Amino acid sequence: MNNVKKVLIIEDDTSIAQLQKDYLEVNGFQVDMEHSGYKGLQAALGNDYDLIVLDLMLPNIDGFEVCRRIRTEKEVCILLVTAKNEDIDKIKGFSVGADDYLTKPFSPSEFVARVKAHLARYERLLSKREEQQTEIHVRDLVINQSSHRVYVRGKEAFLTTKEFELLCFFANHPNQVFSKEDLFERLWGVEATADLSTVTVHVRKLREKIEANPSRPQVVETVWGAGYRFNM
Repeated sequence: MNNVKKVLIIEDDTSIAQLQKDYLEVNGFQVDMEHSGYKGLQAALGNDYDLIVLDLMLPNIDGFEVCRRIRTEKEVCILLVTAKNEDIDKIKGFSVGADDYLTKPFSPSEFVARVKAHLARYERLLSKREEQQTEIHVRDLVINQSSHRVYVRGKEAFLTTKEFELLCFFANHPNQVFSKEDLFERLWGVEATADLSTVTVHVRKLREKIEANPSRPQVVETVWGAGYRFNM
């Protein structure tokens, strides 16, 4: 069985892309490169990758839009890489489905370590799914943990990897209250560069996809002053 992990780099600066490719290949990864948003999106949707390294400033289609479109069809780790360091860009990146955010310039060793960390977390998630109850039914919500599919009122809802991980965590700990700090520590871990605001963003995006009325959530409830609770 081939256990080599496949990575797609979408980066318009060919020298940076080649440097990333070289370091990943030295560490045993199989790497493809694309240098525009359009071709990168085509490659991402037409092939199976374990992780995508995605620059934000791309010709044709920017990284935000590429990330959003990939998330509608694929379950894959996405690591955004950009020269921007504004909080609004980070929040926007997480809201369209990125798993993490790396700001240029960065050391090659940090880059490789971040890639390995996210792939390891993803593999742990898959392992946990096999051990957990396959399907959970809550009101008009069906969560199939083995196939990574979610159905809301009979229609499939497409969740990002992190949204699905968050939903499964809630569903496997019903009626318990978890603070933002609890959720960040359990689901993002010490290697993440995000802050607590990303928990709020992911809860909001999750509600938009599973709640009948996201402004008055009935499944993922806010417990004021304490955190969030999955209401069974």
